[in-house]
Amino acid sequence: MEVGIGMFGDLAVDQNTGKYKDAGIKIREILGQIKLMDDVGIDVFAMGEHHRADYAVSSPEMVLAAAASITKNIKLASGVTVLSSSEPVKVYEDFATLDLISDGRAEIFVGRGSFIESFPLYGYSLNDYEQLFDEKLDLLLKINSEENVTWTGKLRAPMKNQTVYPRAKNNGKLPIWRAVGGTPQSVLSAAKSGMPLIVAIIGGMPVQFKNLIDFYKQEYLAAGHKESEMQIAIHSHTFVSEDQKVIDGYFQNYKSQMDRIGATRGWAPYTKMQYDGGRAKEGALFIGNTNEVADKIAYMKELFGITRFIGHMDVGAPENDIMVKSIELFGGKVAPIVR
Repeated sequence: MEVGIGMFGDLAVDQNTGKYKDAGIKIREILGQIKLMDDVGIDVFAMGEHHRADYAVSSPEMVLAAAASITKNIKLASGVTVLSSSEPVKVYEDFATLDLISDGRAEIFVGRGSFIESFPLYGYSLNDYEQLFDEKLDLLLKINSEENVTWTGKLRAPMKNQTVYPRAKNNGKLPIWRAVGGTPQSVLSAAKSGMPLIVAIIGGMPVQFKNLIDFYKQEYLAAGHKESEMQIAIHSHTFVSEDQKVIDGYFQNYKSQMDRIGATRGWAPYTKMQYDGGRAKEGALFIGNTNEVADKIAYMKELFGITRFIGHMDVGAPENDIMVKSIELFGGKVAPIVR
């Protein structure tokens, strides 16, 4: 099973100025952290896409390309590419270029995303939310699998016998994962097309997702795809420390981010009870010491049969030194226990 780390590039608020901290400093810290992940044997890194003041990264491809030049083995993925408001040709071109820079280590996680800022930013209508994604995914998969593309949709100009360059290393094909938040229709679509599945489990109890993942397995096989090629991952909030004071203190980072997002979505303020409940064995937070986190990931393998776990590790913008220690523990101790 592969063990990975994901980030969104969360920016903390400077208590002196009341403004978000410098995005350039944050991005340079992320690059140092990715290099460390490669050094300690993390299998994959996923960089999220956001278009907001509280996140540093709007272009994962740029960060991943920079990371490709300072790493050797780690796979480099978007987490996620908000495909509904992206241009599939450009997405393929960017990741094929990343694939060539990294000598075959690029992957794409495609999803609708949990934020909608990119739609008005790029001139798309939310009225086309579903159709945009379906059409663009269809086109991206076609570009990925065919040398010469002829395609027609309703919301984008058609393509007629056109080739997108450069082509990725593996006969032009990139690994493209379908990232979902729990919608059965999305899972069904991924299963029928034979796409690897990554499920975001960031609240409640993971066991609640078992029927959904079983549904994917059933429909994947019913569509005639090989069981040996099935790939399933989960993506969950993660943080590792052997110091209980650090784990207790991380609650404030986590709460600050949950409350900032929750204020725009009508959520009640995040509580310590929720934090402690999420950290329990049945909860969705992979936050604790090395044994606690490793045991919980192993439980996910037992529960779902996952082939990959992505720990989202920068929620609430922990300080760089604390992040570095968490990465060292995750790669140096948690991953070997899990494997």
